[in-house]
Amino acid sequence: MLNIRRASDSDNDAIWDIFHAVVASGETYVFDADTPRDEALSYWLHPPARCFVAERDGTIVGTYTLRPNRPGLGSHVANAAFMVAPGASRAGVGYALGEHCLAEARRLGFRAMQFNFVVATNERALRLWERLGFRIVGTLPGAFRLRGERFVDAHVMFRSLVDS
Repeated sequence: MLNIRRASDSDNDAIWDIFHAVVASGETYVFDADTPRDEALSYWLHPPARCFVAERDGTIVGTYTLRPNRPGLGSHVANAAFMVAPGASRAGVGYALGEHCLAEARRLGFRAMQFNFVVATNERALRLWERLGFRIVGTLPGAFRLRGERFVDAHVMFRSLVDS
């Protein structure tokens, strides 16, 4: 059974392990593969971010961070980032984290959620976010540099969190 809960300090090693493994691929996040641990954890954990982890059988298998997308007059739109441990992919962890995040964002009073930079070649993420009601509202041509100096598009994805 998957348990999603607010992250605690004791989860930092597991969060770092997942973060490091995911960014090392150079395929889905803009972070450099050599991002230092303290910098990564600061981004992922420190306010205004709210960090959650997915735990299965006592092992952290995924994490997300939720924050306002912009300050001030844009703070009613949430932004989030998700990472799943490589050994836990294709097990529904991402979908469960996504559902939990949307509910948490609503609970916190956000009116919408926006992903600013979904790499176009990350087809699994695109399918997941579309299943959870997001749509592509813009494309940034050649905005992401894959390893090997190949440039691919990145998408901006959006969904409302309020009933119209």
